Amino acid sequence: MGVQNCSTLWRERLTDISWFMRCLNESIARQANAEDNCTGRFWEGRFKSQALLDERALAACLAYVDLNPIRAGIAKTPEESDYTSIQQRIHTAISGQQPKSLLPLVGGERQDMPKGLPFQLDHYLELVDWSGRQLHPKKRGAISENIPPILNRLGISPKHWLYLNRNFESRFKRLVGSAEAVRQVCAQQNKRWVHGLRDCQRFLSPTPC
Repeated sequence: MGVQNCSTLWRERLTDISWFMRCLNESIARQANAEDNCTGRFWEGRFKSQALLDERALAACLAYVDLNPIRAGIAKTPEESDYTSIQQRIHTAISGQQPKSLLPLVGGERQDMPKGLPFQLDHYLELVDWSGRQLHPKKRGAISENIPPILNRLGISPKHWLYLNRNFESRFKRLVGSAEAVRQVCAQQNKRWVHGLRDCQRFLSPTPC
């Protein structure tokens, strides 16, 4: 294979999420099967790739992943959730710092904004802690009066937020964000329709003040 063809192939692969996940999953599956002394499929199904178009979608996805151990019943609080970013953020926040291995939470979008996620650290920690308490089996469906202010800024109703904490992965397929953001991307890609637009309108579009 010539140098030009080789470079073209690698450019295609570096922008191909399916190729990357196939390589990653194969190595993990081989290690796991070797440890268990077995053969066959290791992963239950295909991976899902979703484009997060705005900070509402980003916040919902972050919290959904951070709350996985609580939903699964293997942790009672975010700080007890092993191998999660929220646990790392909580442990370093005690000393007034942020983990170096994660993108920092740098506050709301503004001019000359530093590299990082567009949320305040204390607001995000409060949001995940509050959400985790509502997901507790003994409080299923309960809505506390002390709702984190970040939900007001994002324009997401508390009931919709808690629904997203339980169903984010199953409700959205490819594009995730406000209905306006999804329509803009569809227009850019010459798509007339995208799966999940109605849910984006209902759960991630700003609610009236």
